[in-house]
Amino acid sequence: MGAERLTRSEQIRQDLTNQILGGQRQPGSALDEQELAASYGVSRTPVREALRLLAASGLVVHRPNHGAEVAAPSESAIRDMFQVMADLESLCAGYAARAMPPEARRQLADLHENMASIVRAGDSTAYSAANEAMHGLIYAGAQNSYLLELTMQTRQRLRPYRRAQFSTLGRLAASHAEHEAIVQAILRGDRVAAQKHMAEHILVVRDAFLRLSENGETEAAE
Repeated sequence: MGAERLTRSEQIRQDLTNQILGGQRQPGSALDEQELAASYGVSRTPVREALRLLAASGLVVHRPNHGAEVAAPSESAIRDMFQVMADLESLCAGYAARAMPPEARRQLADLHENMASIVRAGDSTAYSAANEAMHGLIYAGAQNSYLLELTMQTRQRLRPYRRAQFSTLGRLAASHAEHEAIVQAILRGDRVAAQKHMAEHILVVRDAFLRLSENGETEAAE
């Protein structure tokens, strides 16, 4: 019975994780045990365990007399996460410049070219999806499974904050221009330039999100 509860707890934890990182549950929103138990058709025990696991990962906080709610990271915490993300993605880009297979390089070049039409259309939703695919190609192109694992974990944690930037006026075109420098460096095998341009790109993403946050626009951006 205990193993079954743990398994169900893990399923609930993963589902809530996806909702939080996908923006369906906003920072500060309540996570009521009774409501969650009813929605998942379970007792409160696996829900309580799932919330405990989420709290351990930093996605949920428990407020005295208020119960659990989606964590709202401080500006300092977000800055720290983006700095680590910049370092990890910089490594990925540098490794990819040397190790990405020819077919993957062609896919990267084709995807980047196709994203130009998305920019012209001003479709931020389509651009966000293509952007994730492009970065994914670079991570995989690094040909280092451990680096891939670390980078994907950090990217998942930052996903809502990265997506928010695309609501900023002119950000799609600017992002595409930043990608151009990264992609060209990878295609010509220039590890140093690929690392430099990728790190700069991620820090620009950070600054774009923080500007939105200061203006109180992040909820609408999701």
